[in-house]
Amino acid sequence: MTALLFVLLLLIGAYVVTVIERWAVTGRIDPVAPLAGALALLATESIVPRRPDRTLFDAAPVLMLISAVLAAAVLPLTSSGIVVDLATGGLFVNAALVYIMVALVMAGWGADGAYAMVGGWSFLGQLIAYSMLIVMPIAAVAMRAQSLSTVAIVQSQASVWNVITQPLGFVLFVLAAMGASFLPPFDLPNATALAMGVAGEYTGVRLAVFRLGRLVLVVTLATAITVFFLGGWLGPLLPGWVWTPVKTLVVAATLLAGGRYVPRLRQEHLLQWSWKLGIPLALTNIAWVGVTLLAVR
Repeated sequence: MTALLFVLLLLIGAYVVTVIERWAVTGRIDPVAPLAGALALLATESIVPRRPDRTLFDAAPVLMLISAVLAAAVLPLTSSGIVVDLATGGLFVNAALVYIMVALVMAGWGADGAYAMVGGWSFLGQLIAYSMLIVMPIAAVAMRAQSLSTVAIVQSQASVWNVITQPLGFVLFVLAAMGASFLPPFDLPNATALAMGVAGEYTGVRLAVFRLGRLVLVVTLATAITVFFLGGWLGPLLPGWVWTPVKTLVVAATLLAGGRYVPRLRQEHLLQWSWKLGIPLALTNIAWVGVTLLAVR
């Protein structure tokens, strides 16, 4: 029953994220457009490139969707509303997101197209850099909770949320989440300048699965931000099962809309920012948490 509810919530979340994304681009709220677009894709012929690696080309969208779902499976809706409560749930989120990188490289290589391959390898370099900015803030929140369990991490924020005690880690994790889900201004892998990059060779059902995987990825990362930094289900008046979706949708709307007001950065600038500035700041955040924990004791 929990698994079915989990899948239903992910689908609803993907639908709402689509509506929000269209609003961020066009300025109009159209609740029918996502359904019409999905039906149009399902009715469109799936065209295959001339010389693809069919195994990689077909498996890439499915792998991306599965990776996003697996990462979401360890994120709690409430203290008991979780599909899999792993003792190392925080670490598992980062491990599952690594396969997003694998899926996009497979998509770029399998299509045997120049633009798709450039998009896939761009994301490879991008996520290798930004994955450190995902796992290091998670390590900091786990230090405070003294556990990698996502349920324990939420419970450790009963007195004060991690966004208050670790603002630097919060900012770094949000930026890394935007990079991992290739949202503007980190959308180099599927930029229009690359003819939609890794997604450019996909049509029909394959493109529908690819887009669904990306939408679920945005929902997953927005939920991760809610769980790790915004107190998860904790909140006044409303029950916990309401707070988590509300916070997640607010975070998703911020991720989708905020980046569109920032110019797209060049690939080398993104990597420079991560390695030369982002990682030292993440280490500073870990040191800060360690010092505050010792001071409280």
